[in-house]
Amino acid sequence: MTMRIFISRDAGAVAVGADDVALAFEQAAANRGVAVEIVRTGSRGLYWLEPMVELATAQGRVAFGPVTVADVVSLLDAMAGNGRHGLRLGVTDEIPWLKRQTRLTFARCGVIDPRSVDDYRAHGGYKGLERALTLTSDQILADVTTSGLRGRGGAGFPTGIKWKTVAQASADRKYIVCNADEGDSGTFADRMIMEGDPFVVIEGMTIAGITVGATKGYIYIRSEYPHAVEAMNAAIAAARRAGYLGKRIGGSAHEFDLEVRVGAGAYVCGEETSLLESLEGRRGIVRAKPPLPAHKGLFGRPSVINNVLSFAAIPFILDNGAKVYADFGMGRSRGTMPIQLAGNIRYGGLFETAFGVTLGELVDEIGGGTFTGRPVRAVQVGGPLGAYFPRALFDTPFDYEAFAARDGLIGHGGVVVFDDSVDMAKQARFAMEFCAVESCGKCTPCRIGSTRGVETISKIINGERVAENLAVVEDLCNTMKFGSLCALGGFTPYPVLSALKHFREDFGPAPARLQAAE
Repeated sequence: MTMRIFISRDAGAVAVGADDVALAFEQAAANRGVAVEIVRTGSRGLYWLEPMVELATAQGRVAFGPVTVADVVSLLDAMAGNGRHGLRLGVTDEIPWLKRQTRLTFARCGVIDPRSVDDYRAHGGYKGLERALTLTSDQILADVTTSGLRGRGGAGFPTGIKWKTVAQASADRKYIVCNADEGDSGTFADRMIMEGDPFVVIEGMTIAGITVGATKGYIYIRSEYPHAVEAMNAAIAAARRAGYLGKRIGGSAHEFDLEVRVGAGAYVCGEETSLLESLEGRRGIVRAKPPLPAHKGLFGRPSVINNVLSFAAIPFILDNGAKVYADFGMGRSRGTMPIQLAGNIRYGGLFETAFGVTLGELVDEIGGGTFTGRPVRAVQVGGPLGAYFPRALFDTPFDYEAFAARDGLIGHGGVVVFDDSVDMAKQARFAMEFCAVESCGKCTPCRIGSTRGVETISKIINGERVAENLAVVEDLCNTMKFGSLCALGGFTPYPVLSALKHFREDFGPAPARLQAAE
């Protein structure tokens, strides 16, 4: 009897030895004459347990981890015998950290072979597209709007409104653009889904194309994601062979095809108009709006631009119904959010759950507190442009409006944890440094404001005219927030002002800051 063993090919798992473990299993099985089939999947997102190895059994898949090459021989023997081993974690779906989640978007990630259309279909894939092919454009738009889906890239703009605008636009050609330029610190959900379940992105983009009348789509992936680029290209080729891309999709009269384009490492290209400039072969510089990309986007044509996770949510909505999706969440934040826990945290990884979970639950209960065991001092939510929240704000529910009410943003769902050794003045300076380095340079508030911000916060750290320079920083932040062309300059004030508001004791002469930290 052939044993089926599942090992992740996700970049995070590969980084800690998953490829070596897979090769060791092949060699050990050959040496022992044991028949094994090794399936390379995506990651389940339990990164502190990677490389995690799963074995197919009559009771379901059983997990072991984290596995090293030195563990393989004994583990293979255990798998062939009674299954008892020191690294045994039990039935994968019953692992508490995984069982507590509500996985709608990531239901197949870590489960299927990301290169196999048949495996994708066997786990419910392409049912959303099949239903979409029976509906009119207006009916699909009604479903997407009723679901309450908002852009998962950070802006939180209602997806249905964006699609409807493009659908109603008159043009000889329209485009679907997937923003996979995931550059925020502590975020990896886009990469995970592209590497672990790429067909769900393809299916979502195809449904979007059918809805608005577009026949061509582009997936813009950052150059730092070579595994994702490879996975998406392989999946696109497989989908094309299976008749799910190209002419007569699924036997229908509809036509839609996809192409991957790779960025060149500019954070600002995560902003949609800079991304369009880059896609068109120019330097990534922010465009003034209006016109909106929905009216005049890629190559001057109406374009739908959505994040990877936004497109990945569409198949579930079309397959299961808008109401089922909308029943999750709170307020205007409907559905689930794949939240990424990173930084100084014990259990780092991807946790998908309905909107409404509190920041404290995420950090203390789900994340297990800090990796160092020291007290949590600050949590940054929403990437390098997100606000720093102290423990006093840990009752904040994970919700667009709840975070905005406390001068924060949930962005792409990245949560980065810091213990009590962090210097918040240096974190504020880093935000300005990051903006100065990554600014496209088009607008003065971002280009000059961030540079002056670095200089002024450095003076504060050195104890130079602290009160006067703090006033300058606050004034700079106000100018950047309301005068910048895009979110890079406009959101940089969030981490700076939140650090000033909640951790004022860190802004002053070094001895005072060190005493406060002690």
